[in-house]
Amino acid sequence: MTSLAPISADTQDLPSLIDRAASMLTGAKTAAEVLEARDMAGFAYDVAKRAARLQRAKSAHDDLVAAAHRAQAHALEIEARAKRRLADEYDAAQARGEVAQGRPKSLENGKGFQATVADLGLRHDEIHEARQIRDAEAAEPGIVRRTLDERLERGEEPTRAALRKMVVDAAMRGLRPQRSASRRNPLYAPPTPARAAWQHVTGTFRAFAEWATEENLALARQGMREARDEPFHELDAQAIARGAARFTQITEWLDAE
Repeated sequence: MTSLAPISADTQDLPSLIDRAASMLTGAKTAAEVLEARDMAGFAYDVAKRAARLQRAKSAHDDLVAAAHRAQAHALEIEARAKRRLADEYDAAQARGEVAQGRPKSLENGKGFQATVADLGLRHDEIHEARQIRDAEAAEPGIVRRTLDERLERGEEPTRAALRKMVVDAAMRGLRPQRSASRRNPLYAPPTPARAAWQHVTGTFRAFAEWATEENLALARQGMREARDEPFHELDAQAIARGAARFTQITEWLDAE
């Protein structure tokens, strides 16, 4: 695990920690920076989890426990995004021959040996989990956020274990149709990375369009007003603004074609 930069006591509140993790991931340009953002999100998750337990131990008001659970969900979502990026970075490095797939070999340019998983500050099980999260999101776009939201709606704690189970199930569901399609049609070929990325975009848009009825949007607007005084409202607004900017960018692609 990478070492995190020192955090002063006055910034150790959950919204600041989560905002910092999100900003680090957004600005990450290298695998090392993505790894650091993942660790920051993991740290925020641990702080939120301890806060929730402390509030329960104090028999605090349900709103305080729910706020801590929301912080856990935010942190887990950022952590999952970082893990997806790590999976892509790692696989790309392997494809370039920079990371060993088995026993490390000397590089063709004679400048040493291929890096190992340990050299990158990772473990094999972490790479496996990161790939599962990436594959689950490709199979069912938005599965991470939906899983977290469903637990919050039921008043349940959003934990890594619960998220991991849903991710594994989704990843397996994504594998089964492909094998079945291959048996039915010998000409079937899996989509290219570019096509898979586009399918992820269209799946996300389609799911939102189907959900966004006038009734649901009216409820969402009411919920937005109710959430204005909550500590994570600003983070939600920032996430929506980033998503809206991406939606506009994709619409511009369509108009330009």
